[in-house]
Amino acid sequence: MAPRLSRRGVLLAVPATLLLPWPAAARAARAAGADMELVVLAAQCDPVKTGTGLTPGAGPSVTLVEQALADLGFLSSAYVDGHFGTATRAAYGRFQQSLGYTGPDANGFPGRASFVALAEGRYPVTRLITPGARTTHQGFPFNARTVAMLTEARRLAGVPFVVEQGSYSPGEDPTSAGTHDGGGAVDLDAEALTAAQRTAAVTALRRVGFAAWLRRPAQGDWPLHIHAVAVNDTDLSTPAQDQVGDYYLGRNGLANNGPDDGPTVPKVTWEEYRRATS
Repeated sequence: MAPRLSRRGVLLAVPATLLLPWPAAARAARAAGADMELVVLAAQCDPVKTGTGLTPGAGPSVTLVEQALADLGFLSSAYVDGHFGTATRAAYGRFQQSLGYTGPDANGFPGRASFVALAEGRYPVTRLITPGARTTHQGFPFNARTVAMLTEARRLAGVPFVVEQGSYSPGEDPTSAGTHDGGGAVDLDAEALTAAQRTAAVTALRRVGFAAWLRRPAQGDWPLHIHAVAVNDTDLSTPAQDQVGDYYLGRNGLANNGPDDGPTVPKVTWEEYRRATS
């Protein structure tokens, strides 16, 4: 790590790669490869930002993805900036279509197969993720990753988790605004829980990698329930992706873009939680 001065004369640390001539820095980033966990997180966080700020740590990996999309003609080189914004999401969707994907499978959100296909012959990929096989839990459709997360969150909370709505249920509940159309989304009954139990449940869900909130009748046309979206589930619908981005930006995930009204918990993915607790 080499030093530099800020505008105020404060000595700061600069990663050594940023001091290399641009071609050398680009080669170093390419050799390091694209981290799928970071790219997927950026694909949720960056589109809902008001500016073009980068998701911490994700910039080099996102830049590799964007450069590959630009090389293939799906993205203007002006957008190769490490910010996985709406232009990059649209370009990635066009790339997915070129692979034969349609509908929600071509919504511009990186999945494992497309992520590997884009990188082939260009750069290595690291920390690949997958939602796992489709399954059911309490009679509702889910994927294996979400079920594992729910099971661990229930253990941490020590309270009953009663599912009201699962994943992969397009059009089932219009008040959900499409968040349950893909994977990673769940609604839990909160009516029978005490206030302390509701807080414990939302806290536990957040601890294992969900963007989770207690939804109150005063906020919309719905009963009291807990709504949760699994961060970095690659089957998320676009509205669910945006809710995760809102969560990371300290918002409530609702149309009013209000402040996050849930418990303060470090924001993590399921994979980060497992690494920290293994």
